[in-house]
Amino acid sequence: MERYQEIERSIIKRFRKEIWCKFTKAIRDYKLIENKDKIMVCMSGGKDSFLMAKCFQEIKRHGKIEFEVYFVVMNPGYNEENLKQIKKNAKILNIPIEIFNSNIFLSVEVMNAKSPCYMCARMRRGHLYNKAQELGCNKIALGHHFDDVIETNLLSMLYGAEIKTMMPKLYSENFAGLELIRPMYLIKENDIKLWSKYNELTFLNCACKMTLESQIDEDKSKRKEIKNLINDLRKVNPYIEYNIFKSMENINLTQILGYKKNQDKYYFLDDYDNKKEV
Repeated sequence: MERYQEIERSIIKRFRKEIWCKFTKAIRDYKLIENKDKIMVCMSGGKDSFLMAKCFQEIKRHGKIEFEVYFVVMNPGYNEENLKQIKKNAKILNIPIEIFNSNIFLSVEVMNAKSPCYMCARMRRGHLYNKAQELGCNKIALGHHFDDVIETNLLSMLYGAEIKTMMPKLYSENFAGLELIRPMYLIKENDIKLWSKYNELTFLNCACKMTLESQIDEDKSKRKEIKNLINDLRKVNPYIEYNIFKSMENINLTQILGYKKNQDKYYFLDDYDNKKEV
């Protein structure tokens, strides 16, 4: 048995409950893949997107849905060593990747943005949507996982003063006919790390030029701060992650001060007196 086949087997056997079942559950529950879809799987070179690519290969091979899939790596300005690592992992995992250049790192550095990570993410998204259109795809898949979701929930509350979550899928506002999907939505980051370690795989972490040059201190980032907060809360309540996640689908509209949908806003006083007459 080839090494890539052993890695594939680990997904559906050793990590069936933690990874494979959660991957297929997200696809079913959120209706992420449909017949005749053309999906561009976006690969950054990290563990999350490489695992996502393998899961896509498995579900295409064994699933009942007919769809096309393209494995695409955007090179935003990686150094040669990082590019070699990506190509090496693609070969080990038997993933036929296509690499295209964008030089985003150079653009962000020249712009000297106050929030380079935010700017980089926005620019990446635009290049990926353009590439998806070029390939004739109707969906792009990103490797955001369960931890990304709950961290976003708390970031929005504590630093954005609003309640919102990272959605499992959404239509693009600027690219007609394109939809973003997140099939790793229910998979925990620690299980991805265990899968990687089990198969003795080494992936890129953050290959950002500004991080490598110490212009960005990841340990002081807001997301890192939230991650540490969740870890501390887990010591008190082992169900804290699940509760944060489920809270986004258990919002009681009768017990909140207000909410907004599109351009419409609602405040609890708008119909408060009407309830007195009931």
